Parts: sequence; structure tokens; C-alpha cells
Amino acid sequence: MVTSRIAATGAGIPDQIITNDDLAKIMDTSDEWIRQRTGIGERHISGGEDLSYYTSKAAKQIIERAGIAPADIELIVVATVTADYCTPSAACMVQKEIGAVNAVAFDVTAACSGFLYGVSVADKFIRCSIYKNALVIGGEILSKIVDWKDRSTCVLFGDGAAGVLLERSESAGGILVEELGSKGEDYEVLTARRLAPANVFNKLEPQKECGHVTMDGRAVFKFATKKIVSGVEHVLETAGLSAEDITYFVPHQANARIVEVAAKKLKIPQERFYVNIEHYGNTSAASIPIALNEMNEKGLLHKGDKLILCGFGGGLTWGTLLVQW
Repeated sequence: MVTSRIAATGAGIPDQIITNDDLAKIMDTSDEWIRQRTGIGERHISGGEDLSYYTSKAAKQIIERAGIAPADIELIVVATVTADYCTPSAACMVQKEIGAVNAVAFDVTAACSGFLYGVSVADKFIRCSIYKNALVIGGEILSKIVDWKDRSTCVLFGDGAAGVLLERSESAGGILVEELGSKGEDYEVLTARRLAPANVFNKLEPQKECGHVTMDGRAVFKFATKKIVSGVEHVLETAGLSAEDITYFVPHQANARIVEVAAKKLKIPQERFYVNIEHYGNTSAASIPIALNEMNEKGLLHKGDKLILCGFGGGLTWGTLLVQW
């Protein structure tokens, strides 16, 4: 049976670190206020580089670790809501930068669930024997779309990119079970508008910039905890496994309190959830692959380990993957 397995990980993270104390210098907030509500202590913020810089940096690290030539990459999928341009896609920019001349490249947009959507899409191409490998990257430069005067949102987010190389495999493991979902009727809960449809034939005023992130925090919190719980339960039941069979649960890093509540509802010890939000903040589509790469670099992941990756975000969207390392 053909499956797709994770062959390598990599990341591109800004060097500039902005602490809660740094934010307290420009707005009415404090380290204590932010930590108590979110678990965040610092975040990496772009020093002026746009998304393509960090996604390409991640891609170069992944292919170097995988020992694969850029020309051998067959598919590139980038998950993001903050690409450099409306067009071309971020994936096409990565393709040019790394010299993956034979790859098909495109983006997916599912906000914080984007990386899981991207892995799901790439997995299908590989399972159907269309491609033998795929580079899947989640990346965001959220600092360019947050309102830095709104402490309820700007303190949450960070920048960065990370991803994986998926390869075709005929051995056991890889992507075992998935659940993806969308709830478009609640799209207004989390938004970031692009340009309005202004033109010379209507009376709308052109926007000079894209809109900032707006979010109903309570609604997102409720949605997120519900979807982590239902997603984990669904993939475990489908696979015929119990929580004890899972080595790590890797949630989207949106808010440490969300993970605490979900773990309690699932009756799973919180220490089995890998959480690194303290040092990165919410990096949207990048958060799960950043966590995976960090775990891999620390030597926490071993062949045969089973992981559950779960994300949720704007759309509203959600996704849960059961992966065997």
C-alpha cells in the first residue's frame, strides 16, 4: 500500500525577538497580563523580510536534511494567508528561489489549519502515484496585518515558516487518518480583509492597505477547544487506538489556555501535548510545522512514534491528522 511519510523537517525563523516587555513599551500591557491570558512570553518578528524569504529558508533546510536535489522535487505546497503578492503564489516564489525547476507549485489558504490542509492535499497526490514527493510549508508574516495599537490581537501573533518533505513509501506508517472540516457560516469570527472591489465604474473608495486582523476571541476559544477534542476522538476511534498509543499530541499554538482546556476534556495529561507558544506566539499556518521541526531537532521523534496534529483557524476551518513517524 502506498503512503506518504515525513522524510525531513526544516524552518525559517526571524532572528528578531520581541518580548512582552518590549510590547509594554509601546502599548498598555504587561508581561504578566499577556502570559496569564495566553502563555506567550515572546515572539519572532520579521526585520523587514517578507514571507518568501522565510519559506525559502525553510525549504532549503528541508531539502538539505533530506539529501534531495531541488530538481527532484515534484510538488510544492505553501499554506499561508500572508503571501508577498496576491499573485504569484508563495509556492512559485519558493520554487524559483530553491531551483525546483520540475515542481508543480501552488498555495492553500486555510489560516491556522493551512499546514494540515496542505499535507492532506500533498498526501493525496502521492497516494495516487502522481508525484513521488512533496514539499509542504506553512508560513506567515502576521506582523504586517495585525493592528499594533490593538493589544487584544497584536500580542498574540508572530512570524516564521516551517515545513516537511513528504515522500512516497510502501512501508507502514505515514499519514494514517485525517479529519478536515469547515464552518463557513462563522467566517466573520476571524478575518483579515484584502482590497475592496473598488474600480473606476463604482463609487467605492480604494483601500491603500489590506485590513488588519479582527477576531472574536471568545468565539474562537470555544470553537478551538471543541474541535481539538472532537478531532482527537474521531481519529483515535477511526484508527482503533487509544490516547495511550499516541507519543505526542501537537496542537496549533494559538493559546496555551486552549490546550489546557482541551487536554482536561480529553482526560489526557497536559504534558503529552507539545507546546512552544511561549517562544513563538501564534504563527498561524507555521505553528504546527515549527513545533514538529523543533521536536525533531531535539531528538524527541523516533521511527514508529504516532503523533496527532490538530489545528483550527479562520474560515472557520479545522483539521486533525494521525501520523506515524
